[in-house]
Amino acid sequence: MRNLISLADLTPEQLARIVARAVEFGAGAEARPLAGRQVGIYFRKSSTRTRTSFWSGATRLGADVITFGPDELQLTTGETVEDTSRVLGQYLDALVVRTNGDVEEMRRLGGSPDLAVVNALSLDEHPTQAIADLATLAERFGELAGRHVLVVGEGNSSGAALALAGALTPGLRITLLSPEGYEVPKSTLDLVDELGGEGHLVSRITDPAAVEGPVDAVYTSRWQTMGVPKADPDWLTAFEGFAVDREFFERYSGPDTVFLHDLPAVRGQEVSDEVLDGERSLAWRQAHHKMTAAMAVLEWCVTGRE
Repeated sequence: MRNLISLADLTPEQLARIVARAVEFGAGAEARPLAGRQVGIYFRKSSTRTRTSFWSGATRLGADVITFGPDELQLTTGETVEDTSRVLGQYLDALVVRTNGDVEEMRRLGGSPDLAVVNALSLDEHPTQAIADLATLAERFGELAGRHVLVVGEGNSSGAALALAGALTPGLRITLLSPEGYEVPKSTLDLVDELGGEGHLVSRITDPAAVEGPVDAVYTSRWQTMGVPKADPDWLTAFEGFAVDREFFERYSGPDTVFLHDLPAVRGQEVSDEVLDGERSLAWRQAHHKMTAAMAVLEWCVTGRE
């Protein structure tokens, strides 16, 4: 059993293999390596794509699925995380967890040698989303080395995961473009430096004029992450000029540039209908790869296959 709680826990080779496996599943590869296994899904926050993709993906791999709502485990009545992990490890092979908190509780849940824990989104990182993103790009372009992804908007958990993925993917350039005060945290960028060394191509900027285009993909996500309120009631003013409409997209586009969005989208805010529904948009294929990424991660964690 292996956990996948942060992309920083992976080697570049492991991440590349998981991404490649997600692409294989997207191409129709069929396998049931989890037949006879049990996967738990424990979500404390609302979800459409991630919950459903893990449930569907686990079922396609042959597993039985058990779901838990935010108040359905004895964690809410005082049982320790360690005791919960020890017990669930006797019933389940994997536990998929979503929370608005940091990853520390997930790491404690992952302390049982009999239970693989998967981070399906935390406050700081959305690792399986980044795997879906890389699978979408790899399916479209083939090699990721030499590609340039412009990530626009708040430096949220998806942006942080992409930054870590960029550090682990040689030759992949990630430019994080965020308003001042809403950037990917410095702690994440310090980890990027540690993972990627001097050769990584991940950078953070706050001025749209500083983007070096054309890029291969323009990526955005909603600015109000998981409904978490912002301290400044006038926060939207900081995001003026960061909405991806046709003019913004074409400013940085070449003939093969694609648009990505992790969804859900707030249409008319971070992205226009014209871009999201346009012929360059891969957002819907990207959503499909949330399921193939879930399948690749579950297979890797539970079976130990490289």
